[in-house]
Amino acid sequence: MNTLHDDAVLARHNLTRGEYDLIAKLIGREPNLTELGIFSAMWSEHCSYKSSKVFLKDLPTKAPNVVQGPGENAGIIDIGEGRVIVFKIESHNHPSYIEPFQGAATGVGGILRDIFTMGARPVALMDSLRFGPLDNPKNRSIMEGVVSGISSYGNSIGVPTVGGEVYFDECYSLNPLVNVFCLGLAEKDKIFYAKTEAPGNAILYVGAKTGRDGIHGASMASQEFGEDTEAKRPNVQVGDPFKEKLLVEACLEVMERRIIVGIQDMGAAGLTCSTTEMPAKSGNGVEIDLDLVPQREKGMTPYEILLSESQERMLIAARPDQVAAVKEAFAKWDLDAVEIGKVTDGGRLTCRFHGKIIVDVPVSAVVDLCPAYNRPWKEPEIPARRRSGATIPLPKDSNDILRRLLSSPTIANKEWVYRQYDHMVQTNTALLPGAGAAVLRIRGSKKGLAMTLDGNGRYAALDPRTGGKAAVAEACRNLACVGARPIGVTNCLNFGNPEKPEVMGQFKAAVEGLSQACKAFGIAVTGGNVSFYNETEGIAIDPTPVLGIVGLLEDIDRVVTPGFKASGDTVILLGENTEEFGGSEYLEAVGSISGGAPPEVDLDREIAVQETLLEAISEGLVRSANDPSEGGLAVCAAECAFHSPGKIGFELDFSEDLRPDAILFGESQSRILLTVRPENAARVLEIAAKREVPAKVVGTTGGAALKIRVGGKLLVDLPAAEANRLWMDSIPKYFAATKSPS
Repeated sequence: MNTLHDDAVLARHNLTRGEYDLIAKLIGREPNLTELGIFSAMWSEHCSYKSSKVFLKDLPTKAPNVVQGPGENAGIIDIGEGRVIVFKIESHNHPSYIEPFQGAATGVGGILRDIFTMGARPVALMDSLRFGPLDNPKNRSIMEGVVSGISSYGNSIGVPTVGGEVYFDECYSLNPLVNVFCLGLAEKDKIFYAKTEAPGNAILYVGAKTGRDGIHGASMASQEFGEDTEAKRPNVQVGDPFKEKLLVEACLEVMERRIIVGIQDMGAAGLTCSTTEMPAKSGNGVEIDLDLVPQREKGMTPYEILLSESQERMLIAARPDQVAAVKEAFAKWDLDAVEIGKVTDGGRLTCRFHGKIIVDVPVSAVVDLCPAYNRPWKEPEIPARRRSGATIPLPKDSNDILRRLLSSPTIANKEWVYRQYDHMVQTNTALLPGAGAAVLRIRGSKKGLAMTLDGNGRYAALDPRTGGKAAVAEACRNLACVGARPIGVTNCLNFGNPEKPEVMGQFKAAVEGLSQACKAFGIAVTGGNVSFYNETEGIAIDPTPVLGIVGLLEDIDRVVTPGFKASGDTVILLGENTEEFGGSEYLEAVGSISGGAPPEVDLDREIAVQETLLEAISEGLVRSANDPSEGGLAVCAAECAFHSPGKIGFELDFSEDLRPDAILFGESQSRILLTVRPENAARVLEIAAKREVPAKVVGTTGGAALKIRVGGKLLVDLPAAEANRLWMDSIPKYFAATKSPS
């Protein structure tokens, strides 16, 4: 018969022998099975950040506009006029590989609860998705399930999915990434926190009933996958968006009426999480009766009740004289609201079941005393920074390369994905999906909100520090291209097994890059998520830091879009072209891996380029703006044509003494392609010169073809209609023979 401290039992709970001994020391005795389960969930990597917090503490988390930084359900930024935004990004990677539809759907549900539990109404969703190549049927199946799950939940609950990003690479074939971002709006004086306040307050369970789904979900997200992946399917939760819609409205009502004192989502670790974190933040304890917890399955054990991650549930603390009002409010929305316990002054979680105490542990031990590991790390080996590209053969046909790039699923139009999302519900969407950033109106204000998700796993795989900086730089550049300045950051850091020194080295370097870039831009990280153990059968993903950055437009009427506006406009390039190929889509298209390090990021130059653009936009000079990223300048210009009315073509001319493929397809940073009326070109160049930003006129819009000359030679000459067709048809062709998600 196994005892609780047997290696097999500890392995099932993802605990080490040392952690078990510490648990016994902290509670003063051997834990029972239910208590072991509580510590297993709350001390998991997913909940405790035990391998990452030693490095995360170096991120900038304070700024004058920060109302709430890391440590709550979501971050809060003051946007003026008595309003705040509440936003966060979370991963649901492991569940989405096991059960793509429910894994993605419950990822949406979970991030929504993180937002409205703070008192904010969710107004926008975005998602950053990574899949393996689409010529693999398994990858197509995963992608169909994930996209369908996101659309089903978001569309049903009535929150628009306004944008995001989708990448494809072999490293994600066994471990897709599903990172979901949500933003909400609230009044600054109506924010709520996860707290219990005074002893004697009532603890109420509200929302859906508890089932056996999702047990050990947090622990599952804190370990690698192997051949037993299918056996973990019961760890994936099942969502009900219609129930969540009712929960949103009921929770916002009781918060608006001020009849509760604290509230928290039952997310990772379920009831365990909320019954320990809420009292720990208030310096209290909680006593609950598990027999009172609403259950949808018979014979559930205390272990199952406490560790279930059933969806659409919240825990509320309320004064005793307000309990009846809370119950009445939830009954109106046809939801359970059951008083299951009370706040105590003992600093302990005490749980009764069938009249017996079956859990009695200090909440501080569960929440605050998990060991923090300074794991061994190995400095990443960075490829040589070659600027000549000497080992890469010059392309014989640049038209063919551009065709291949436009047909690459990573670059191609993502309409197949976002047409399945309702992006206009709530009628605040000012810029439709497809641009680098999404833009929302703020009702009753001239201001607008912009938001974007960015990250490049190939860059980070070659040089994690540069990859981290590049993610911040590109996200801020995308915001600048619509006319917004960045005001806050949330991050989702997706990495392999932290117990491997090379992975910890990647993580350390990436966080250093993120920190350096955020400090340079003067923006704070208000929270986020670390997703470790993204490995299956020993194969890890590329390190993939994803940044969610929110920007503010002072005047929504000045929003800029990527599409050309008319023929005859002048095209200007801010920044300069260089010979940098590492990590580029161009190398992927030509089947080469010898491009060296990823593009360098000069943060001072980056900020100067963005400020130049923002000043030009503020003067009403800019007609369109887009940043060259994957695929380089040729793809960037082509996308501007595709987004224009009538697919307006262009003629560009470059005369630099550089390899032509570097000019056309290189991914050098700190560049923006913009258009102006001819009479305004000189003023834009003047603004750039003031900031010592390289800038030059490179051509004009017009015609029905995409034409680019380099050194006097016409290297690109494609009909805009043909190029647009390649760009539009790339992803749909993979799903033509299968039923698309509804």
